Amino acid sequence: MRKSGILLAISSLPGRYGIGTFSKNAYAFVDFLDRAGQSLWQILPLGPTGYGDSPYQSFSTFAGNPYYIDLDEFIDKGWLTEKDCEAYDYGASGSVDYELIYKAKFALLKKAYKKSDISKDKEFMAFKKENAFWLDDYALYMSVKDEHLGGAWTTWDESLKLRKKSALDKYRKKLADEIECYCFQQYYFYRQWKALKAYANEKGIQIVGDIPIYVAMDSSDTWSHPELFDLDENCDPVNVAGCPPDAFTALGQLWGNPLYKWDYHKETGYEWWMTRMEHCFKLYDIVRIDHFRGFDEYYAIPYGSENAIVGEWLPGPGLDLFKCMKERLGKKQVIAEDLGFLTDSVIKMVKRSGFPGMKVLQFAFDSREESDYLPHNYERNCVVYTGTHDNDTTRHWFDTLARGDRSFAKRYLDIKTSKDAVNKMLRAGLGSVADTCIVPMQDYLGLGGDARMNFPSTLGNNWKWRLEKNMMSESTAEEIYKLCKLYGRAKRRL
Repeated sequence: MRKSGILLAISSLPGRYGIGTFSKNAYAFVDFLDRAGQSLWQILPLGPTGYGDSPYQSFSTFAGNPYYIDLDEFIDKGWLTEKDCEAYDYGASGSVDYELIYKAKFALLKKAYKKSDISKDKEFMAFKKENAFWLDDYALYMSVKDEHLGGAWTTWDESLKLRKKSALDKYRKKLADEIECYCFQQYYFYRQWKALKAYANEKGIQIVGDIPIYVAMDSSDTWSHPELFDLDENCDPVNVAGCPPDAFTALGQLWGNPLYKWDYHKETGYEWWMTRMEHCFKLYDIVRIDHFRGFDEYYAIPYGSENAIVGEWLPGPGLDLFKCMKERLGKKQVIAEDLGFLTDSVIKMVKRSGFPGMKVLQFAFDSREESDYLPHNYERNCVVYTGTHDNDTTRHWFDTLARGDRSFAKRYLDIKTSKDAVNKMLRAGLGSVADTCIVPMQDYLGLGGDARMNFPSTLGNNWKWRLEKNMMSESTAEEIYKLCKLYGRAKRRL
C-alpha cells in the first residue's frame, strides 16, 4: 500500500518553554498530519540528550527525554504555576537553546516532584516495578552524575566506576530523593508519550521511531552492563565506533561509541538486544535502525586514536540477530538505514531481511555516475526521502549544488526555475514506485538553510530548528493532501 509521512522531531514542535513537548501543540500537529492525509509521523530518538545535544548520543537507550514533558499538566494539578514556568528565559521561539532549557526544565520538574507526593500513586509504583530492569540503574546513574557535576562515569571513583556493591548501596541511600525524582520524570514522560501515540494511532497515523545502532559511552547502559561492550577490565574501551576516510572526510569519522561484544551477545541469545527492541516496539509502530550496515561489518578504531584513519572492519552478527528478533517478537516493521557505501554483503543482508531500505533524493544527483538513489532505479520495497535530519533543506541544497550536478538535476527533474526545485523534488519522491515517501517538514514548507537540523560531525549548532505555530496552517495541510492524493499516497482523513 502506498503511503506518505512527515519527518519532524519532537524538539521541533512549536509551543511555550523553549522546546517542543507532548503538549496541545503536539496533538495539533497530529491533527495537521491527518488533514494532510499522512499515514506516518517520523521522529528522532526520544532519549535524554547529553554533550552536543544529539539525540543519537543519549544517557540511556531506554529512558525518555525529560525536556519533552508537558509542564501544563503539572500546572493543572497545582504542582506548578504559570508564574513558576514563565520565570525562566527559554530563548528565541524558533530555535532551541539547550543550555537555557537545561537550567529551566530540571528546576521546574524538581519543583513539581516535591509538590506531587508521587510515592502514594499506585500507577507510579507499578511503572517503577515494570521498568526496574533499566530504570533503577538510569535513575542512580543520573543522580550520581549530578553529584559529580555532570562528569562522565569513567571519571568516577574506581569503586563506583566498577559498580562495587558498597559504593552502589552508599549512593542509593545518600541520593534516594534525587533517584525518586528521576523516576518521577520517566513516569510522566512515558505516560504523556503513550497518550500522544494513542491519539495519533486513533487517527490512522503510525509513529516511525529511530534508534541508533550504538549507545553512548557515557550512558547508564554502558556503566550498568560493561559485559556487553568491548571494554577492558578497568571498563575502558578497547576499540570504538566510527567510519573510515572517504571522499567526503579525509580523516574518517570518529564517533567514540563503545562497540559490542557480539560473541557474548550471541551466547545470551541476544537477550539485551531483544529487550531493547521489544521496548522500542512499545514506543513506536515502526523502527528505523540507524547505521544498519554495522550489523554486517563494523569499523573498529583503537581507543585513544585522534582520528579514524587507523581501524579495521570486523564481522557483525548479520541476519542472526534479526532471525532471533522474529522468533522472539514476531514480525515487526523495520526500516533499514542502509545509506553510504554498501558492500555486496550488506546489500544481500538488507535484501534477505525483507526490511525496506532508504533512498535519499539529494544523494541521487551526482552527475559523475549512475545512482541507485535515482527514482527510475527504485524497487517498491523502499522508503524515499527528499532528505533526512542529516541533510540540508532541499531548497538550500539545490541553491548550492555544484554546477554539473545542478545541471543534471534540472534535466532529470525538468526544473525550469530555482523556485520550482523543491516542488519537483517532492513530486519525484511522491510519484516514485517506493511504497513509502517521507518528507521533512522543512521541505514541505520550502525553507532555506537556516532550518537545517544537523551538520554531521560538527558540534554547537545542531538540533535547534523549531516549527512556528502558524506553519501548521489549513492551506499548507490542504496543499500536502492534494499532492499526496495525486500520487495515490493520501490516507482517508478522519
